[in-house]
Amino acid sequence: MTYRALELLNLPPEQPAFLLDIGCGSGLSGEILDEEGYIWCGVDVAPSMLEVALEREVEGDLFLQDIGQGFGFRPGSFDGAISISVLQWLLNAETSHPTSSPPHRLTRFFTTLHSALKNPSRAIFQFYPSSDDQIQLITSIAQKAGFGGGIVVDYPNSKKARKVFLCLFVGQQPSQKLPEGLDGEEEEQDAKVRFERRREREKSRSKSKRKSVKDRDWIIKKKELYRKRGKEGVPNDSKYTGRKRRAIF
Repeated sequence: MTYRALELLNLPPEQPAFLLDIGCGSGLSGEILDEEGYIWCGVDVAPSMLEVALEREVEGDLFLQDIGQGFGFRPGSFDGAISISVLQWLLNAETSHPTSSPPHRLTRFFTTLHSALKNPSRAIFQFYPSSDDQIQLITSIAQKAGFGGGIVVDYPNSKKARKVFLCLFVGQQPSQKLPEGLDGEEEEQDAKVRFERRREREKSRSKSKRKSVKDRDWIIKKKELYRKRGKEGVPNDSKYTGRKRRAIF
């Protein structure tokens, strides 16, 4: 789905781009962004998922952020944004307070996102709406925030492969026309492409996999990475760092 989101993002080929991964989780989409040569940063509300992303040593910068509270990025920071399986969670009210209602959270989200994106640019969201009313609510609030665009549905006649994308535009673009969804005839071919990409990714990952025994240099490098990213409680280096301990039975 990340590859499809990048396809819909329609970025200029062979040009660097700074992307925002909304709801980055454990960094699965981030790894694909790394492979495709993009610079990116990710936001997620779950500290445990960001910890997993740090363990995977993804290249992007990571932020702990409730997207329903909006963003604090500088205006025009990003060349584009993607989000996989996240947008529907903004439809849940966190509390009974009026400012926690889905319309308020969606308004803060889309307004601050629109500001953070360059003009022109795109934002692509793959999500799981439970009704047409939810789609109408999301698209109407996005349009009020200044976005253009609309809904793109891949494989609309398939129960398993059907995917809904919200494709949003910022500013006037040469190719302003809403992209067309994929149809059922391409489903099998698209699945094969995804499988081949996944297999190649696993091959490259297994080739570059480090040995299970982690030496002193590896541990020190890992600590420096954690300190650089602001993690608290990282132990100080000492003569005992990386020392081999005798097995205890």
